[in-house]
Amino acid sequence: MLNILSVLIGLVSLVIVIPSQIPLLGRGNWLALPLVVVGLGIGALSRSNAGRNLCLVIFAVAVIRLMLGGGVL
Repeated sequence: MLNILSVLIGLVSLVIVIPSQIPLLGRGNWLALPLVVVGLGIGALSRSNAGRNLCLVIFAVAVIRLMLGGGVL
């Protein structure tokens, strides 16, 4: 059950992160990061790794985009 919740949180944050890859919309990554961290925590508590891995990939994409845009120093 926790894995399904983690996957759902990951999909919601993915919907936020995808449009945030467009220039001048990078602030959406800042909105998605706390949501992804919650998904990571819930995914870590579950038996399966699918939700956790999805959230890790989304987290990496958001952080790399923020680094390239100068949002994270």
